[in-house]
Amino acid sequence: MSIIDVEQISFAYSEEKRTLNQVSFTIEKGEWIAILGHNGSGKSTLAKTLVGLLEPQSGEIRIDSIKLSEETAFDLRKKVGIVFQNPDNQFVGVTVRDDIAFGMENLCIPRDEMLKRIEFYAQKVGMEQYLDKQPSNLSGGQKQRVAIAGILAMRSDILIFDEATSMLDPYTRNDLIRYIQSLNQEGFTIIMITHDVNEAILADKIMIMKQGEIAAFDNTHTILEKKELFDENHLELPVALEIASLIEDIKLKEILWEFVSTM
Repeated sequence: MSIIDVEQISFAYSEEKRTLNQVSFTIEKGEWIAILGHNGSGKSTLAKTLVGLLEPQSGEIRIDSIKLSEETAFDLRKKVGIVFQNPDNQFVGVTVRDDIAFGMENLCIPRDEMLKRIEFYAQKVGMEQYLDKQPSNLSGGQKQRVAIAGILAMRSDILIFDEATSMLDPYTRNDLIRYIQSLNQEGFTIIMITHDVNEAILADKIMIMKQGEIAAFDNTHTILEKKELFDENHLELPVALEIASLIEDIKLKEILWEFVSTM
């Protein structure tokens, strides 16, 4: 059952060049999709169209079978939440509690229900002890957790992470990735925009974008078997898969695949 249907959307910041050019794809409910591509490939612009922050100049986006438009954007934003690369851009409140509440206030959630959700989702992301702290005093990983709590509190079914791990140290990054995995296992649809192939290989499917178009979109195993795709798009395969691409021993390849999938 599809939860996102994108049909022939195009977008341009100027008349000179399209940032998105006739992009089409479908995402099934509960899938984890990784979108790979270099800066300027259009992946972050695509994320902003999916949450209604940018309106395509042509084409159509459907979220849960409802066409995204000026009239439906407010209601559909309840279904799709986005966590940006720099969580500071999302903070508006004096305290963590205020920030988790912000999205719910925009949705006019009753106060009693709002207070319950703040406590519940702060605990869910391990930030219940920081509710009265100022967001500016938190670490990068803690800020990302607060941003996720705010999205979860709005009961969004689709979670988009736009380079959300790029500013984190390796330990915090791995911790956040594990949490994203747990969210996907709970049934959330995950879209992770990244330039890191090591993150992308955890997804069900990988989309590779290049110059505003989809260069490839398939299940992860199939994409990773096509070394030429990574060469053409200047993306680096994990070392284990580079080795696997050079050998013929099937059993050894299977061992390397198993190793990569558990990283």
